[in-house]
Amino acid sequence: MCAGDKHSVSKGPCVNNRGVLMTMSTSAALGKGGGVLDKPIIEKTTPGRESEFDLRKSKKMAPPYRVILHNDNFNKREYVVQVLMKVIPGMTVDNAVNIMQEAHINGLAVVIVCAQADAEQHCMQLRGNGLLSSVEPDGGGC
Repeated sequence: MCAGDKHSVSKGPCVNNRGVLMTMSTSAALGKGGGVLDKPIIEKTTPGRESEFDLRKSKKMAPPYRVILHNDNFNKREYVVQVLMKVIPGMTVDNAVNIMQEAHINGLAVVIVCAQADAEQHCMQLRGNGLLSSVEPDGGGC
């Protein structure tokens, strides 16, 4: 409970339901009649700035998208592996080879699942390097 709430005995900082930090203290002894509250000190967040919790929540809530690599008859396998490693952060040689092989055998392969903006950027970078790729929502299915 925050200071000032009904039945509250706390003293110090409090965040209300609008994300505004308020600090209150009581001047009178607790339990002896009504206490006198000091003027609240309200610390507001920067306008237009969301809290760290809100930013994490929005990232978690954003639906994931798949970047799909399509097989083509033009690019050499080694080149496809090189491009995947260059474009996708953290892509290892082993993962790039497996993705290239899957696309070669099955016609397509999932390169990465990520936020929509990142997926579209990866797709454009793959295309910019001459690979066939697309983006689709990750339905979580097979």
